[in-house]
Amino acid sequence: MRAVDQWQLIERNLPEDWEEAQLAFVPEDPGQLSAAAGVLGPLGAGRAGGELRFQVRNAAVGGPEAVKNILRTIDRKRLWGTLRLVDARAVTPSVETPRAPGPSLADAWDAALETLPPTWSDLLCELEVGSSDYLWRAALLGAPLNPTRNPDALALRFRVARTKGYGAPPGLVRRCLERMDADGITGTVTVLNALSETDNVYTQGPVWRVAGRSV
Repeated sequence: MRAVDQWQLIERNLPEDWEEAQLAFVPEDPGQLSAAAGVLGPLGAGRAGGELRFQVRNAAVGGPEAVKNILRTIDRKRLWGTLRLVDARAVTPSVETPRAPGPSLADAWDAALETLPPTWSDLLCELEVGSSDYLWRAALLGAPLNPTRNPDALALRFRVARTKGYGAPPGLVRRCLERMDADGITGTVTVLNALSETDNVYTQGPVWRVAGRSV
């Protein structure tokens, strides 16, 4: 029986949900093993004793059809032999473990403020979003915070001033984060730097230097 016909018979008997099959081709003439290996080379065939073994993935580009075309070449070159199924693996259904929803951005902001001393006056904060799809929308909804992009992460940085100086009031920060929560944006809020009881003398507020740059 031609090699391509043997493959079609094997394929018909594979389970419908097969994902990967391992095959072995044994030439009738052991002297033709090298010639057969050259033809089956594109399938990644390797020698195992007197036979050639290779794998076929059902979902791969070309997949079973590519095997059929190469086995037709085997037949055209009259490299007769036996094709057999060594092993087959079915698709393993993936089970997703439901993830517990994290705190809302507004709640995360409240929790961050609770860790600060009661005398805090100025903050440098960062909002890191859970997806690049959220970044532009978070910047839009957080526009009153005058955010700047952190180029090293999917994050926006903003300043907060408790009573005076340059920065958004903490209540405004919460309202912006509530709008992001309502829009389905997820992420984390972090206080990067905090100062207490600053006195703005001829300035609008403190200046932080991050990676050698003023922010």
